Amino acid sequence: MGRTYEETFSEESKNSSHLSSSNENCDIYKGKWVRDENVEPYYPVGSCPHIDKGFDCHANGRPNEDYLRWRWQPDDCNLPSLNATDFLERLRGKRIVFVGDSQNRNMWKSLVCMLRHGVANTSRVHKIPGKNYFMGFIYEDYNCSLQYVSAPFLVSETSIKLENGTTATETLRLDLMHKKSWAFRDADVIVFNTGQWWNYEKTSKGENYYQEGTFVYPKLKVLKAFEKALNTWGKWVDQNIDTNRTQVIFKGYSFTHFKSGQWNTGGQCHKETEPNFSEIFLRKYPTKMKIVENVLRRMKTPVIYMNISKLTDYRKDGHPSIYRTEYKTEEERVAALHSQDCSHWCLPGVPDVWNQLMYASLLKSGQGPWTKRVY
Repeated sequence: MGRTYEETFSEESKNSSHLSSSNENCDIYKGKWVRDENVEPYYPVGSCPHIDKGFDCHANGRPNEDYLRWRWQPDDCNLPSLNATDFLERLRGKRIVFVGDSQNRNMWKSLVCMLRHGVANTSRVHKIPGKNYFMGFIYEDYNCSLQYVSAPFLVSETSIKLENGTTATETLRLDLMHKKSWAFRDADVIVFNTGQWWNYEKTSKGENYYQEGTFVYPKLKVLKAFEKALNTWGKWVDQNIDTNRTQVIFKGYSFTHFKSGQWNTGGQCHKETEPNFSEIFLRKYPTKMKIVENVLRRMKTPVIYMNISKLTDYRKDGHPSIYRTEYKTEEERVAALHSQDCSHWCLPGVPDVWNQLMYASLLKSGQGPWTKRVY
Protein backbone atom coordinates (compact mmCIF):
# COMPACT_ATOMS: atom_id res chain seq x y z
CA MET A 1 0.00 0.00 0.00
CA GLY A 2 1.28 3.48 -0.86
CA ARG A 3 1.37 6.42 1.48
CA THR A 4 -1.96 7.69 2.77
CA TYR A 5 -3.42 10.93 1.48
CA GLU A 6 -2.90 12.34 4.96
CA GLU A 7 0.83 11.57 4.74
CA THR A 8 0.94 13.17 1.33
CA PHE A 9 -0.84 16.26 2.74
CA SER A 10 1.78 16.48 5.47
CA GLU A 11 4.50 16.67 2.83
CA GLU A 12 2.48 19.13 0.76
CA SER A 13 2.32 21.54 3.66
CA LYS A 14 6.12 21.60 3.60
CA ASN A 15 6.89 21.77 -0.10
CA SER A 16 3.56 22.49 -1.90
CA SER A 17 4.10 19.43 -4.09
CA HIS A 18 1.48 17.50 -6.02
CA LEU A 19 0.00 14.30 -4.69
CA SER A 20 2.63 11.60 -4.76
CA SER A 21 2.87 9.19 -7.65
CA SER A 22 2.30 6.31 -5.22
CA ASN A 23 -1.28 7.53 -4.86
CA GLU A 24 -1.86 8.51 -8.47
CA ASN A 25 -2.53 4.88 -9.37
CA CYS A 26 -4.99 4.31 -6.54
CA ASP A 27 -8.59 3.93 -7.70
CA ILE A 28 -10.46 5.58 -4.84
CA TYR A 29 -13.78 4.35 -6.27
CA LYS A 30 -12.77 0.71 -5.84
CA GLY A 31 -13.11 -0.49 -2.25
CA LYS A 32 -15.58 -1.45 0.44
CA TRP A 33 -17.75 0.03 3.18
CA VAL A 34 -16.27 -0.43 6.64
CA ARG A 35 -18.24 -0.27 9.87
CA ASP A 36 -16.74 2.43 12.10
CA GLU A 37 -18.37 3.33 15.41
CA ASN A 38 -16.13 6.39 15.67
CA VAL A 39 -17.05 7.92 12.35
CA GLU A 40 -19.01 11.15 12.66
CA PRO A 41 -21.11 12.88 9.99
CA TYR A 42 -19.55 15.96 8.43
CA TYR A 43 -22.45 17.95 9.90
CA PRO A 44 -24.40 16.80 12.96
CA VAL A 45 -27.79 15.24 12.37
CA GLY A 46 -30.42 17.97 12.49
CA SER A 47 -27.87 20.81 12.23
CA CYS A 48 -28.32 21.91 8.61
CA PRO A 49 -31.48 23.89 7.77
CA HIS A 50 -30.90 23.62 4.02
CA ILE A 51 -31.55 19.88 3.57
CA ASP A 52 -34.54 19.17 1.34
CA LYS A 53 -37.43 17.74 3.31
CA GLY A 54 -37.33 14.54 1.27
CA PHE A 55 -33.67 13.91 2.20
CA ASP A 56 -33.97 14.72 5.93
CA CYS A 57 -34.60 11.21 7.26
CA HIS A 58 -33.89 12.17 10.87
CA ALA A 59 -36.48 14.97 10.89
CA ASN A 60 -38.95 12.60 9.23
CA GLY A 61 -38.67 10.08 12.04
CA ARG A 62 -36.15 7.46 10.92
CA PRO A 63 -35.55 5.59 14.21
CA ASN A 64 -31.99 4.31 13.70
CA GLU A 65 -28.83 6.02 12.55
CA ASP A 66 -26.73 2.94 11.83
CA TYR A 67 -26.57 4.01 8.18
CA LEU A 68 -24.23 6.79 9.34
CA ARG A 69 -21.70 4.35 10.85
CA TRP A 70 -20.06 3.34 7.59
CA ARG A 71 -17.05 4.86 5.85
CA TRP A 72 -15.73 4.18 2.38
CA GLN A 73 -12.33 2.46 2.33
CA PRO A 74 -10.47 2.26 -1.02
CA ASP A 75 -8.55 -0.98 -1.56
CA ASP A 76 -5.11 0.52 -2.16
CA CYS A 77 -4.93 3.80 -0.24
CA ASN A 78 -6.74 5.82 2.40
CA LEU A 79 -9.30 8.48 1.59
CA PRO A 80 -8.73 11.96 3.04
CA SER A 81 -11.45 13.58 5.08
CA LEU A 82 -13.00 16.60 3.45
CA ASN A 83 -11.51 19.64 5.13
CA ALA A 84 -14.26 22.25 4.79
CA THR A 85 -11.97 25.22 5.49
CA ASP A 86 -9.44 24.02 2.94
CA PHE A 87 -12.21 23.40 0.39
CA LEU A 88 -13.61 26.90 0.91
CA GLU A 89 -10.18 28.51 0.64
CA ARG A 90 -9.67 26.81 -2.70
CA LEU A 91 -13.11 28.01 -3.81
CA ARG A 92 -12.49 31.61 -2.76
CA GLY A 93 -14.00 33.84 -5.44
CA LYS A 94 -15.21 30.83 -7.42
CA ARG A 95 -18.30 28.74 -7.99
CA ILE A 96 -19.24 25.10 -8.35
CA VAL A 97 -22.34 24.22 -10.37
CA PHE A 98 -24.08 20.83 -10.17
CA VAL A 99 -25.95 20.12 -13.42
CA GLY A 100 -28.22 17.12 -13.79
CA ASP A 101 -31.05 15.26 -12.10
CA SER A 102 -32.17 15.08 -8.47
CA GLN A 103 -29.26 12.78 -7.61
CA ASN A 104 -27.02 15.77 -8.26
CA ARG A 105 -29.37 17.89 -6.17
CA ASN A 106 -28.83 15.32 -3.39
CA MET A 107 -25.05 15.79 -3.74
CA TRP A 108 -25.34 19.58 -3.98
CA LYS A 109 -27.33 19.87 -0.75
CA SER A 110 -24.85 17.55 0.93
CA LEU A 111 -21.92 19.82 0.02
CA VAL A 112 -23.88 22.92 1.04
CA CYS A 113 -24.22 21.42 4.52
CA MET A 114 -20.66 20.06 4.70
CA LEU A 115 -19.12 23.44 3.91
CA ARG A 116 -21.62 25.36 6.02
CA HIS A 117 -20.51 23.38 9.06
CA GLY A 118 -16.94 24.56 8.42
CA VAL A 119 -17.58 28.31 8.53
CA ALA A 120 -17.30 30.45 11.64
CA ASN A 121 -20.52 32.41 11.05
CA THR A 122 -23.30 30.36 9.49
CA SER A 123 -25.50 33.46 9.12
CA ARG A 124 -23.18 34.49 6.28
CA VAL A 125 -24.20 31.38 4.31
CA HIS A 126 -27.49 32.05 2.60
CA LYS A 127 -29.62 31.14 -0.37
CA ILE A 128 -29.28 33.04 -3.64
CA PRO A 129 -32.71 34.09 -4.90
CA GLY A 130 -33.54 32.21 -8.08
CA LYS A 131 -35.96 30.03 -9.97
CA ASN A 132 -36.44 26.27 -9.73
CA TYR A 133 -34.10 25.49 -12.61
CA PHE A 134 -31.21 27.47 -11.08
CA MET A 135 -30.62 27.58 -7.34
CA GLY A 136 -27.63 28.39 -5.20
CA PHE A 137 -26.01 29.29 -1.90
CA ILE A 138 -23.32 31.90 -1.33
CA TYR A 139 -20.61 31.78 1.33
CA GLU A 140 -19.98 35.46 1.91
CA ASP A 141 -16.74 35.11 3.85
CA TYR A 142 -15.19 33.34 0.86
CA ASN A 143 -17.13 35.03 -1.95
CA CYS A 144 -17.90 31.62 -3.42
CA SER A 145 -21.10 29.85 -4.37
CA LEU A 146 -22.56 26.37 -4.81
CA GLN A 147 -25.27 26.20 -7.44
CA TYR A 148 -27.61 23.62 -8.95
CA VAL A 149 -29.22 23.52 -12.39
CA SER A 150 -32.05 21.05 -12.92
CA ALA A 151 -31.26 19.30 -16.22
CA PRO A 152 -32.23 15.64 -15.79
CA PHE A 153 -31.35 14.72 -19.40
CA LEU A 154 -28.52 17.29 -19.90
CA VAL A 155 -29.97 17.90 -23.37
CA SER A 156 -32.87 20.22 -24.14
CA GLU A 157 -36.53 19.48 -23.54
CA THR A 158 -38.88 21.24 -25.93
CA SER A 159 -42.36 21.04 -27.44
CA ILE A 160 -43.62 20.82 -31.01
CA LYS A 161 -46.91 20.72 -32.86
CA LEU A 162 -48.07 17.40 -34.21
CA GLU A 163 -48.66 17.07 -37.95
CA ASN A 164 -52.36 17.90 -37.65
CA GLY A 165 -51.39 21.14 -35.93
CA THR A 166 -53.82 20.71 -33.09
CA THR A 167 -51.88 19.15 -30.22
CA ALA A 168 -48.61 20.18 -28.59
CA THR A 169 -46.28 17.40 -27.48
CA GLU A 170 -43.07 17.44 -25.50
CA THR A 171 -39.92 16.11 -27.11
CA LEU A 172 -36.31 15.67 -26.09
CA ARG A 173 -33.79 17.30 -28.44
CA LEU A 174 -30.97 14.75 -28.49
CA ASP A 175 -28.86 17.11 -30.59
CA LEU A 176 -29.14 20.24 -28.42
CA MET A 177 -27.54 20.92 -25.04
CA HIS A 178 -29.76 22.11 -22.18
CA LYS A 179 -31.23 25.59 -22.70
CA LYS A 180 -29.53 27.01 -19.61
CA SER A 181 -26.03 25.87 -20.55
CA TRP A 182 -24.98 29.50 -21.01
CA ALA A 183 -25.50 30.01 -17.28
CA PHE A 184 -22.91 27.46 -16.13
CA ARG A 185 -20.33 27.06 -18.89
CA ASP A 186 -17.93 29.53 -17.23
CA ALA A 187 -18.17 28.02 -13.73
CA ASP A 188 -14.90 26.98 -12.06
CA VAL A 189 -16.11 23.42 -11.40
CA ILE A 190 -19.08 21.78 -13.13
CA VAL A 191 -20.40 18.47 -11.84
CA PHE A 192 -22.59 16.75 -14.43
CA ASN A 193 -24.78 13.68 -14.05
CA THR A 194 -27.68 12.00 -15.80
CA GLY A 195 -29.24 8.56 -15.81
CA GLN A 196 -32.25 8.27 -13.50
CA TRP A 197 -34.73 9.69 -16.00
CA TRP A 198 -33.54 7.56 -18.89
CA ASN A 199 -36.04 4.76 -18.57
CA TYR A 200 -39.07 3.37 -20.34
CA GLU A 201 -41.73 5.14 -18.24
CA LYS A 202 -40.16 8.59 -17.98
CA THR A 203 -39.42 8.96 -21.67
CA SER A 204 -42.90 8.29 -23.11
CA LYS A 205 -41.93 4.69 -23.86
CA GLY A 206 -39.65 6.06 -26.57
CA GLU A 207 -42.54 6.84 -28.92
CA ASN A 208 -42.71 10.22 -30.69
CA TYR A 209 -40.47 11.66 -28.00
CA TYR A 210 -36.87 11.84 -29.19
CA GLN A 211 -36.02 14.54 -31.73
CA GLU A 212 -32.99 15.45 -33.85
CA GLY A 213 -33.33 18.57 -35.97
CA THR A 214 -36.91 18.56 -37.24
CA PHE A 215 -37.17 14.77 -37.18
CA VAL A 216 -39.06 13.08 -34.34
CA TYR A 217 -38.37 9.37 -34.00
CA PRO A 218 -41.61 7.35 -34.08
CA LYS A 219 -39.80 4.90 -31.79
CA LEU A 220 -36.27 4.79 -30.38
CA LYS A 221 -34.74 2.64 -27.65
CA VAL A 222 -33.80 4.46 -24.46
CA LEU A 223 -30.14 3.43 -24.48
CA LYS A 224 -29.69 4.56 -28.07
CA ALA A 225 -31.23 7.92 -27.21
CA PHE A 226 -29.02 8.13 -24.11
CA GLU A 227 -25.92 7.55 -26.25
CA LYS A 228 -26.93 10.28 -28.70
CA ALA A 229 -27.54 12.71 -25.83
CA LEU A 230 -24.20 11.94 -24.19
CA ASN A 231 -22.42 12.51 -27.51
CA THR A 232 -24.15 15.90 -27.72
CA TRP A 233 -23.01 16.70 -24.17
CA GLY A 234 -19.42 15.64 -24.93
CA LYS A 235 -19.26 17.80 -28.06
CA TRP A 236 -20.70 20.77 -26.17
CA VAL A 237 -18.08 20.42 -23.43
CA ASP A 238 -15.24 20.20 -25.98
CA GLN A 239 -16.50 23.27 -27.84
CA ASN A 240 -17.54 25.50 -24.93
CA ILE A 241 -15.41 24.78 -21.86
CA ASP A 242 -12.22 26.74 -21.20
CA THR A 243 -10.04 24.12 -19.55
CA ASN A 244 -7.70 26.83 -18.23
CA ARG A 245 -10.53 27.94 -15.98
CA THR A 246 -13.06 25.13 -15.61
CA GLN A 247 -12.71 21.61 -14.23
CA VAL A 248 -15.38 19.25 -15.57
CA ILE A 249 -16.60 16.31 -13.48
CA PHE A 250 -19.02 13.58 -14.49
CA LYS A 251 -20.66 11.64 -11.65
CA GLY A 252 -21.75 8.15 -12.61
CA TYR A 253 -25.00 6.31 -12.09
CA SER A 254 -26.29 5.88 -8.54
CA PHE A 255 -28.09 2.57 -7.99
CA THR A 256 -31.62 2.30 -6.62
CA HIS A 257 -32.81 -0.48 -4.28
CA PHE A 258 -36.51 -1.13 -4.84
CA LYS A 259 -37.80 -4.55 -3.79
CA SER A 260 -41.10 -6.15 -4.86
CA GLY A 261 -41.72 -3.44 -7.42
CA GLN A 262 -40.29 -0.25 -8.90
CA TRP A 263 -40.63 3.42 -7.97
CA ASN A 264 -44.14 3.52 -9.48
CA THR A 265 -45.34 0.03 -8.53
CA GLY A 266 -44.94 -0.12 -4.75
CA GLY A 267 -41.21 -0.95 -4.53
CA GLN A 268 -39.83 -0.94 -0.98
CA CYS A 269 -36.58 -0.59 0.97
CA HIS A 270 -37.72 0.51 4.44
CA LYS A 271 -36.61 -2.74 6.12
CA GLU A 272 -33.01 -2.43 4.93
CA THR A 273 -30.74 -1.60 7.87
CA GLU A 274 -27.33 -2.79 6.63
CA PRO A 275 -25.35 -2.55 3.38
CA ASN A 276 -24.74 -5.47 1.09
CA PHE A 277 -21.57 -7.20 2.23
CA SER A 278 -20.81 -9.37 -0.79
CA GLU A 279 -20.30 -8.62 -4.46
CA ILE A 280 -22.51 -11.58 -5.34
CA PHE A 281 -25.52 -9.46 -4.38
CA LEU A 282 -24.52 -6.56 -6.63
CA ARG A 283 -26.18 -5.82 -9.95
CA LYS A 284 -24.63 -5.98 -13.39
CA TYR A 285 -22.50 -2.96 -14.24
CA PRO A 286 -24.83 -0.38 -15.85
CA THR A 287 -24.77 -0.23 -19.63
CA LYS A 288 -25.38 3.51 -19.29
CA MET A 289 -21.99 3.88 -17.62
CA LYS A 290 -20.28 1.92 -20.38
CA ILE A 291 -21.78 4.46 -22.79
CA VAL A 292 -20.54 7.34 -20.63
CA GLU A 293 -17.05 5.87 -20.51
CA ASN A 294 -16.94 5.48 -24.30
CA VAL A 295 -17.95 9.14 -24.71
CA LEU A 296 -15.33 10.30 -22.19
CA ARG A 297 -12.60 8.39 -24.04
CA ARG A 298 -13.39 10.25 -27.27
CA MET A 299 -13.42 13.72 -25.70
CA LYS A 300 -10.44 16.08 -25.82
CA THR A 301 -11.47 17.80 -22.57
CA PRO A 302 -10.04 16.15 -19.44
CA VAL A 303 -12.96 15.04 -17.29
CA ILE A 304 -12.84 13.70 -13.74
CA TYR A 305 -15.00 10.58 -13.79
CA MET A 306 -16.63 9.74 -10.46
CA ASN A 307 -17.55 6.09 -10.90
CA ILE A 308 -19.85 5.72 -7.89
CA SER A 309 -22.05 2.93 -9.27
CA LYS A 310 -20.55 0.03 -7.36
CA LEU A 311 -20.14 1.83 -4.05
CA THR A 312 -23.80 2.92 -4.13
CA ASP A 313 -24.99 -0.58 -5.03
CA TYR A 314 -23.74 -1.81 -1.64
CA ARG A 315 -25.77 0.81 0.28
CA LYS A 316 -29.34 -0.48 0.19
CA ASP A 317 -29.71 0.86 3.76
CA GLY A 318 -29.14 4.54 2.97
CA HIS A 319 -32.36 5.63 1.24
CA PRO A 320 -35.18 7.75 2.69
CA SER A 321 -37.68 4.93 1.98
CA ILE A 322 -40.78 5.84 4.04
CA TYR A 323 -38.90 8.61 5.87
CA ARG A 324 -39.19 11.23 3.16
CA THR A 325 -41.87 13.22 4.95
CA GLU A 326 -43.59 13.51 8.32
CA TYR A 327 -46.89 11.71 8.80
CA LYS A 328 -49.73 13.18 10.78
CA THR A 329 -51.91 10.07 10.85
CA GLU A 330 -51.45 6.31 10.91
CA GLU A 331 -53.31 6.14 7.61
CA GLU A 332 -50.66 8.34 6.00
CA ARG A 333 -47.92 6.13 7.41
CA VAL A 334 -49.52 2.97 6.05
CA ALA A 335 -50.03 4.57 2.64
CA ALA A 336 -46.34 5.52 2.56
CA LEU A 337 -45.38 1.84 2.48
CA HIS A 338 -46.56 1.77 -1.13
CA SER A 339 -44.83 4.98 -2.19
CA GLN A 340 -41.21 4.84 -1.04
CA ASP A 341 -38.05 6.64 -2.09
CA CYS A 342 -35.37 4.02 -2.70
CA SER A 343 -33.39 6.08 -5.19
CA HIS A 344 -32.37 9.26 -3.33
CA TRP A 345 -30.27 9.24 -0.16
CA CYS A 346 -30.66 10.39 3.42
CA LEU A 347 -28.64 13.42 4.52
CA PRO A 348 -26.29 13.15 6.28
CA GLY A 349 -25.42 9.97 4.41
CA VAL A 350 -23.96 8.47 1.25
CA PRO A 351 -23.77 11.71 -0.82
CA ASP A 352 -21.37 13.10 1.80
CA VAL A 353 -18.96 10.38 0.68
CA TRP A 354 -19.48 11.42 -2.95
CA ASN A 355 -18.28 14.90 -2.00
CA GLN A 356 -15.38 13.44 -0.05
CA LEU A 357 -14.43 11.51 -3.19
CA MET A 358 -14.82 14.62 -5.34
CA TYR A 359 -12.53 16.55 -2.98
CA ALA A 360 -9.90 13.80 -3.21
CA SER A 361 -10.29 13.60 -7.00
CA LEU A 362 -9.79 17.35 -7.38
CA LEU A 363 -6.67 17.23 -5.21
CA LYS A 364 -5.43 14.30 -7.25
CA SER A 365 -5.98 16.28 -10.48
CA GLY A 366 -3.61 18.98 -9.26
CA GLN A 367 -5.22 21.63 -11.48
CA GLY A 368 -5.77 25.31 -10.72
CA PRO A 369 -6.47 25.92 -7.02
CA TRP A 370 -6.04 22.20 -6.37
CA THR A 371 -2.30 22.25 -7.11
CA LYS A 372 -1.13 22.65 -3.54
CA ARG A 373 -2.23 22.63 0.05
CA VAL A 374 -3.46 26.11 0.96
CA TYR A 375 -4.66 25.47 4.52
